[in-house]
Amino acid sequence: MLHVFLTNQRAELIERCRAKVAKRASPEATADEMDHGVPFFLDQLIKTLKVEQTDKPMESRKVSGASGGGKPALSELSEVAAQHGRELLRRGFTVEQVVHDYGDLCQSITDLAFEVDEPVEVDEFRTLNRCLDNAIAMAVTEFNYQRDFVMADKHIQTLNVQIGFFTHELRNLLNTATLALFAIKDGNLSLSGATGSVLNRSLVGMGSLIDRSLTDVRLIAGLPVRNALFALSDFIGEIKLSAALEAKVKECVLTVSAVDLRLALDADRDLLLSAVGNLLQNAFKFTHRGTEVILNAYSVGDRILIDVEDHGDGLPPGEAETMFEPFTQGGKDKSGMGLGLSIARRGVEANDGILSVRNKPDEQGCVFTIDLPRHAMPLN
Repeated sequence: MLHVFLTNQRAELIERCRAKVAKRASPEATADEMDHGVPFFLDQLIKTLKVEQTDKPMESRKVSGASGGGKPALSELSEVAAQHGRELLRRGFTVEQVVHDYGDLCQSITDLAFEVDEPVEVDEFRTLNRCLDNAIAMAVTEFNYQRDFVMADKHIQTLNVQIGFFTHELRNLLNTATLALFAIKDGNLSLSGATGSVLNRSLVGMGSLIDRSLTDVRLIAGLPVRNALFALSDFIGEIKLSAALEAKVKECVLTVSAVDLRLALDADRDLLLSAVGNLLQNAFKFTHRGTEVILNAYSVGDRILIDVEDHGDGLPPGEAETMFEPFTQGGKDKSGMGLGLSIARRGVEANDGILSVRNKPDEQGCVFTIDLPRHAMPLN
């Protein structure tokens, strides 16, 4: 009888499964993966086969569940399989490993039975398949349920952090603007004075923060890119108008090169405006006071390049690989949310472009470059 064979060969079957696990996973993972699946399943399978040899064979369904697919019914085996799925997820395994565990046992049973010439009745083999089917279904179901729960929890935590950063930054800017406005009103001060500059700086900061956040929401939501053909010179001119105000607030010089009137972009203008705007904000943030921030747009072959160059301290070794990650802030100035460069890269990539950064040779500062497909304005 199969249950006698399984009982006598229990240790050998577990060892064979352990060897199979070791071949596809690290040796350290073998014990963790094995201790929460195969031994317990074997015990439930043996118990099921024993019950089916009694005068009440249908009682075995309480142990291992019924056949026929669909939603797995509660049973002793399903509870063990669900525990196995939970444990493997908690220990960092994949759903493939959950399925492989039970497949390993099935193969080990059939191989060993063949080697020792152990006959397996048709009904016994059907019971084995039913138990495997139910165990895999419940383990995978529980694994996916727990994984979805964990992912949702991580998403909520990330969202809470993001909202927290946004509200904290917005509150600080609003508070500064409010205090500056009260000071101007109470002291009958001029808007062109130092206090007026504080108010202006706070309002510009709030506008930039809101624009950045709206772009981020649009990218995360996966809204379709709204492509349109537009002149590169008009695009750079629009950016120059808004950036000039921020350059004045930051007490630095903005230099914008002349742009070939024939060059054009076929892209989502709003996403690119946000991307270049974020790069300029980053440049104004880190360039030394009184130095120059340069915006240069030109063509090389079939590409259009937009450079944003600052005169700051440059990039420390290795920072170029991490600075585009969300909530990453380099340099001494830790103001802001650390999202601008991440949003800029996603906006550029959504338009089939590439965003890169490099240190300037023999100079302080760095250059961010947006690389986009080149187009031309139609002839009149």
